[in-house]
Amino acid sequence: MLETSTPFSTLIRTATEQQHAEAEHSTFMRDLLTGQLGVEAFYRYTSQLWFVYEALEKDTAALASDPAAGPFIRPELARLAALETDLAHLGGPNWRDELTALPATAAYAARVRECAQTWPAGYVVHHYTRYLGDLSGGQVIRGTAEKLWNLPKKGDGVRFYVFDEIANPAAFKREYRASLDALPLAGDEVERVLDEARLAFSLNTDVFRELGTEFGARI
Repeated sequence: MLETSTPFSTLIRTATEQQHAEAEHSTFMRDLLTGQLGVEAFYRYTSQLWFVYEALEKDTAALASDPAAGPFIRPELARLAALETDLAHLGGPNWRDELTALPATAAYAARVRECAQTWPAGYVVHHYTRYLGDLSGGQVIRGTAEKLWNLPKKGDGVRFYVFDEIANPAAFKREYRASLDALPLAGDEVERVLDEARLAFSLNTDVFRELGTEFGARI
């Protein structure tokens, strides 16, 4: 267990503040959510998420019994099916033919898959950075996308951000953080996992940077 009185959920939030801010304030997301980029950029961004969540959700059956990752494998969080519904709405029936990963996305997904298969505690922090972000800041993205591109409220196009099976997101996030605090970590493993959390945010920022280059967002 942790050899510190500071809860791990606090440690990870504090350790990743800089990387979180860099991801949150990327020029691509700023330009996207202020209407300077069109719905095609939102579609491209959504398509990149598919690769990351395919990596996150591919090995959940094996991870469900793991002491570290098991408590986080919650079916109500699964996003891949919703992403595919959104991509079909945004891209049409041939969306799979258009599904290509940016180099940064491929690197991000590969790292998630590596952790899922070899290092469950590392997988947990990738899980944390994605799903808790979806439940929090992701709701801002959903609301803005609905308004900018006339997408149906909580409907096709933004279903990725809609967690129908979570009745009380605030309570769910408290429970999630309690699970973080209960992670079986000790010694050098704590800092190793925090380093992975920083990497998770940086990998996400790399995707934003490449999307910004593709769509001419100001860097």
